[in-house]
Amino acid sequence: MPLITDTTSLSDACNRMAKHSYVTVDTEFMRETTFYPKLCLIQMASEEEDILIDPLAEDLDLSPFFALMRNKNVVKVFHSGRQDLEILWNLDRCIPVPCFDTQVAAMVAGYGDSVSYEQLAHDLAKAKIDKSSRFTDWSQRPLSEAQLVYARSDVTHLRNVYKALAGKLEQSGRSHWLEDEMTLLTSPSTYELDPLDAWKRLRGRVRKPRELAILIELAAWREREARSRDVPRSRVLKDDAIMDVATSVPRNVEALAKLRSIPNGFERSRSGAEIIAAVERALEIDPKSLPELERTERKPYNPAAVELLKVLLRMTCDNEGVAAKIVATVDELEAIAADDEADVPSLKGWRRELFGEKALDLKNGRLALAFSKGRVVALPR
Repeated sequence: MPLITDTTSLSDACNRMAKHSYVTVDTEFMRETTFYPKLCLIQMASEEEDILIDPLAEDLDLSPFFALMRNKNVVKVFHSGRQDLEILWNLDRCIPVPCFDTQVAAMVAGYGDSVSYEQLAHDLAKAKIDKSSRFTDWSQRPLSEAQLVYARSDVTHLRNVYKALAGKLEQSGRSHWLEDEMTLLTSPSTYELDPLDAWKRLRGRVRKPRELAILIELAAWREREARSRDVPRSRVLKDDAIMDVATSVPRNVEALAKLRSIPNGFERSRSGAEIIAAVERALEIDPKSLPELERTERKPYNPAAVELLKVLLRMTCDNEGVAAKIVATVDELEAIAADDEADVPSLKGWRRELFGEKALDLKNGRLALAFSKGRVVALPR
C-alpha cells in the first residue's frame, strides 16, 4: 500500500477506522537536530486494514487524523507511547483518549520492568520483527520497501499484542491499574513543561541556595532559547556548562570565558551576555523564595529499612506477577522508610493494597521476612 499523501484519502481511511473499537498507532520521527521532534511517518491499523500516512506531504492536512485521535469511542493503542503523545500534543494540542499503552500493560501483567515490543510481538503475536530499519532516516523520500515493511509491522502485530494483554488484565482484574497509569500519560500537564521547571533535570547537582537560583534562571533561559530556535538544549548550552556557571558565578563575560566548559568566543556572543544577565537576576532572588533543596526535603531514614523494603517489593512483585518498577521506586521506598504518611504513589490506590500496607507492616514490626524452601516469605508478627 502506498503512503497516504492527500487529505481526501486520509479522511476516508480515518472514517473507516472510526467504525472499530480500537486502532493501533505508531510514529516515526527525527529529533537529533531539533528541540521538537520532526514527525516523519504515522502508522495505524484497525482489525481490517493498516495505513501509512506521510505528514511531510505538501497536500496533506492531518485534521482527520487528529479527529480520530480525539474520538472517545475508539481506543488508541500505542507501545511506549509517551514520545508519540508528546508529538501529537506539540502539533495540535491533541491528547488521544482513551489510550492503551502496551508497554505499561505488560508491566502490570508481569512481563518485567522494560519488556521490548519485539519480545511482546514474539510472545503474544508469534511474530519476528526486523529491526534493521529502526534507526534509518525517516525524513528521506522515497522511503525504502524495508522501511515501509518495518513501519507496518509496528502496528499490525500490535493488534494481537493489545488483545492478548487486554484479555490478561481483564481476567486478573487489573484493568483499573492500567487506567491509573493512563491518566498520567494522557494528562496535558505531562507535556506542558514550564521553562521555570527545567532546572529539575539537574536538581541533584547543586548544594547551595545561590547555586540553585542560578540553575533555575539559567535552565529557564536555555529552555526558552532552545524552543525559540528549535534546536536541542545542548546546542544552546551543555549541562556541564550550566553547572559550571551555577557554581562559579561569573559576573562578567571575562569570567565566563575562563570556564572550561564554555566554548572559545562564546562569551562574546549574544548568549554570553544573556547568561551573565541570568546570573545577575538569580543573585537578586530572595533565598527564602527558592524551592527547598532536595536533601532538606526528606526526613532521615534507616538505610537498612530501605534494603528490607526492596526485598519485600521484589518478593511481592514476583508473587503477584507485576513489574516492580510500576509499583514503587527506590525514592518511594526511602520516603516510606522515613515517614508512614509519605505522599508517594506506592501508598495510594491499588499499589497500597498490593504493597504499601505490607511495607508499613514490615517497617513497624508487624511483618517479618524469612527464607524458606529457597524463597523469601513474609510472616506476620
